[in-house]
Amino acid sequence: MRLSALFALVSLLALAACSPQTTASQAGKPHAGTVPELDGAFGFDSLVIVNDLGEELAFDIYVAKDDDQRRRGLMFVRAMPERTGMLFIYDSNDFHSMWMKNTYIPLDMVFARGDGSVSSVIRNTVPHTLTSNASVEPVRYVLELNGGVARKLGIGTRSRLVLNAGDD
Repeated sequence: MRLSALFALVSLLALAACSPQTTASQAGKPHAGTVPELDGAFGFDSLVIVNDLGEELAFDIYVAKDDDQRRRGLMFVRAMPERTGMLFIYDSNDFHSMWMKNTYIPLDMVFARGDGSVSSVIRNTVPHTLTSNASVEPVRYVLELNGGVARKLGIGTRSRLVLNAGDD
């Protein structure tokens, strides 16, 4: 009797481990632990980038829409998954600049026009500097990715951010 009860318990545990579960991202919420320093302070979404070769690349992104969120950005973040970034959304096209104050990781900054087309990319910015990294023309979006990701994945001036309708 004990052996059959133990077998039944082990079978139930194995079944539970194999059954599909809804992850936080499937429920529209950030993955637990994606970037714990940002969870709850920013919106979270997905973004597709069509790179210079026409390939579609999926990213998990934190969204900075207001002045407080844009000021904070990725400050104090010490690590971020390769396919995770932060999208800064501005109300209109303008010259925008970013700095690396209190930012611990090198970043690639992708500047995009209102239609999502990439205007310029600044690669591997230096952490903890006050150097201004500015767009070369008026843009509406700035996407920050881990340093080196833009080059590795072919994201350049022929790329395009595919934005959700709610980002307009």
